[in-house]
Amino acid sequence: MTDTSTLSRGGGHSSTPGRRRAPRRARASGLPAWSIPYVLLIPGLLVIGALLLWPLIQMVIISFQKVGLVQISGKKPATWLGLENYTNVLDNDIFWSSLRNTVVFAAVAVPLTLVLGTAVGVLLHRLGKKMSLFVIIGIMFAWAVPPVAQGVIWRWLFDAEAGVINWALNLLPDWLSSALFGRADWTGQPWLNDAWSIYMVLIICVVWASFPFIAVSVLAGLKGIPAELYEAARVDGSGPWRTFRKITFPLLKPVFAVLTVLSIIWDFKVFAQLYVLAGTSNREAYNLSMYAVTEAFKAPPKMGSGAAIAVVLTVILLIVTAAYIRQMFKQEEV
Repeated sequence: MTDTSTLSRGGGHSSTPGRRRAPRRARASGLPAWSIPYVLLIPGLLVIGALLLWPLIQMVIISFQKVGLVQISGKKPATWLGLENYTNVLDNDIFWSSLRNTVVFAAVAVPLTLVLGTAVGVLLHRLGKKMSLFVIIGIMFAWAVPPVAQGVIWRWLFDAEAGVINWALNLLPDWLSSALFGRADWTGQPWLNDAWSIYMVLIICVVWASFPFIAVSVLAGLKGIPAELYEAARVDGSGPWRTFRKITFPLLKPVFAVLTVLSIIWDFKVFAQLYVLAGTSNREAYNLSMYAVTEAFKAPPKMGSGAAIAVVLTVILLIVTAAYIRQMFKQEEV
C-alpha cells in the first residue's frame, strides 16, 4: 500500500491537485516594489524644482550681490557684496514701517477672512441643495476675480469724486452720519491718500475676495461630519454655538489649520491690490512685497536689495508657519 502523505511531503505530486501555486510573474519594470512610488514622484519633483526651487535659489544668490542695469545688460558681472544688502535694508526706516504694515494687515485680515468664511460655510451647509449651489456660484465669482481687477473695483468704489461709497454715505441723514462718523458731508473724501484708510480699503478688498474659498473648504469639511452627531447634540439640548465649539470645530481642526496657514501666506505677500489702490508714491503705505518690488525695479533698480527683502519676507513666513503648525501639533498631543 502506498503512503500518500510521503508523496506530498517529498515534493512529488500533491494530494490536493486544486491548490498548486501559481508561478510568479516577473515585473516589467524590474524595480523593487518599494521604489515605484518614489520613481513616480520624480516628474513632479522636477517640475517643482524648475518652477519654485531654482528661482528661490537664484533670489538668495542675488540678495548677496550688486545687480543693477549694468549687470542686467551684461556689460559687467554682478559684484559680490556679502551681507551689505541685508544691512542696508535693515537700517532703512521704510523696511520697518513696511514690516509693521504687513504684520498688522495680516493680523486683521486673516481672522476676518476665516470668521466670515466659516460663517458662510456653515450657512451653506444648512441651506437646501439648490439654494446652496446658487450662493456658491455667486460668491465664487468674487474669488475668481484677478487681483488687479479686485484693486480696480475697490479703487473705483472708494474714489474721492465719483465713488459709490461717498455717494452712499451722503444719502444718510445728517444726524445719523454725524452720530456714527462725526461728519455729515462726504463729498470728495480722499480714501486712498492716507495709509490708514488705504489699508482699511485693502482689508475689505482682500476679505471680499478670499472668504469664498474658506467657505467652500469649510462646507466640504462639514459634509464629512456624520449627521448623527448633530442629532445627538440636539437631543441633548445643545445650542448652535456649543455644537460648533464641541463638534464642528474639533473635527474640522485639520481643515482650519491648512486654511489659516494659506491665509497667512497669501495676506503677507499681497501686492497687486495694494499697488492698484496706492501706487508706489506713498511710502507710508508700503508692505514688504511693495517695498521689495520698488527697490528691485524702480529707477535706479537695485535687484540685490529687492531680493534681500524678499528673502527676509520668506524667512518670516517660514517662521510664522512653522510656529503655528508646531502649536497645532502640541494641541493635538494634549
